[in-house]
Amino acid sequence: MTFDLSNLIFLIILFTSIFIFYKNLRKIFRNIRLGKGGVDSDNKKARWKRVFFIAFGQSKMFKKPLVAFLHLIVYLGFVIINIEIIEIIIDGLFGTHRVLSFMGTFYNFLIGSFEVLAFLVLLACIIFLIRRNIIRIKRFWGSEMKGWPTMDGNLILIFEILLMSAFLFMDAADLVLQDKDPSHYYKVGSFPISSFLTPLISDFSINSLIFIERFCWWFHIIGILGFLNYLAISKHLHILLAFPSTYYSKLNPKGEFANMDSVTKEVKIMLDPNADPFSQPVDTNPVRFGAKDVKDLNWLQLLNSYSCTECGRCTSECPANFTGKKLSPRKIMMDVRDRLEEVGRGIDKNGADFSDEKTLLGDYIKPEELWACTSCNACVEACPINIDPLSIIIDLRRYAVMEESAAPSELNSVFSNIENNGAPWPFPSAERLKWKDDE
Repeated sequence: MTFDLSNLIFLIILFTSIFIFYKNLRKIFRNIRLGKGGVDSDNKKARWKRVFFIAFGQSKMFKKPLVAFLHLIVYLGFVIINIEIIEIIIDGLFGTHRVLSFMGTFYNFLIGSFEVLAFLVLLACIIFLIRRNIIRIKRFWGSEMKGWPTMDGNLILIFEILLMSAFLFMDAADLVLQDKDPSHYYKVGSFPISSFLTPLISDFSINSLIFIERFCWWFHIIGILGFLNYLAISKHLHILLAFPSTYYSKLNPKGEFANMDSVTKEVKIMLDPNADPFSQPVDTNPVRFGAKDVKDLNWLQLLNSYSCTECGRCTSECPANFTGKKLSPRKIMMDVRDRLEEVGRGIDKNGADFSDEKTLLGDYIKPEELWACTSCNACVEACPINIDPLSIIIDLRRYAVMEESAAPSELNSVFSNIENNGAPWPFPSAERLKWKDDE
């Protein structure tokens, strides 16, 4: 066991990366807490069941079995392979080499399993790149995906290919060095995949092999730490947030909308013949009807915006989008996240009282998008982690109707008829049966 300059450099990189990740994560959760409360958390058994089957087991993705299987390989493979990061961190801090090899046969099983998974992850990522950029699956090329969103999806796939390749070449160099330099690279491990790479480097000198092994080792650990911090600016934050998003997702039937308490109270007073509406206490701090900006949404809706994978399944299932309307549920979630990030940066710069002239409704999401929605819940059903774009659309509609009277003219006519005639039709109640006189 030795400790030299390289160990010190590793220590600095490790703790700097963890600190930056912690700082970025704090900002993200601060932004999420800008939302209102009122999120249900009852029936914990049903919620944990959802987490196990939907978030971890990815059951909703298996409507398309091949894609689901490839995604499961990438997800589980990447997570399981990174168990090895425990050994890498110990080796990096204390100058050891494969410190966990004392586990013997079990260690050999782990390394062999990691290699098989790494190879499968590499293949799956190549297939995903082909689907995105050569086959050009339609849902990956929506108007909201131009620029950074498309680059983000490609970057992470390329990054994972490089990480898995570095892992396999690191093992290949280690395997060759076990024969050429057994004093440090002693025989240990099982290498079912990297053994096929050894003919490419078997004739290299010991120094060259050590350089390859060390380069791949550093590339792998720095890549993992870099990926950790990349999460904070990427859609891949869903790797962490998919679990709480699924846990807190609505358990009620999808067609059941939540009523506003203030409106429910008013209706009950109106329907109670014994109630005196003028005797009710005056609310000195009235709540806003619906949502105009991100702070009017609840924290689960804001959490959902950060959890969105931008996979586009919601948009591809949306009947309004399918018929050419501008509504894209994926864009709704991306707009909420972009606006929330903008508000967060303003708070960082100007303090908690930050306010600008922008709002979510109008500057990011246009009324045309809201009123194209049929409220069919197809987007909610399609989402792999139970994100609910419809709840945001409904809250924005509520504000438009109840605060600004900005509903489409067709709906305004219906509202007026209900108010004047007690029904959506433009006929007073006394004339509703006149149709039978025409027989």
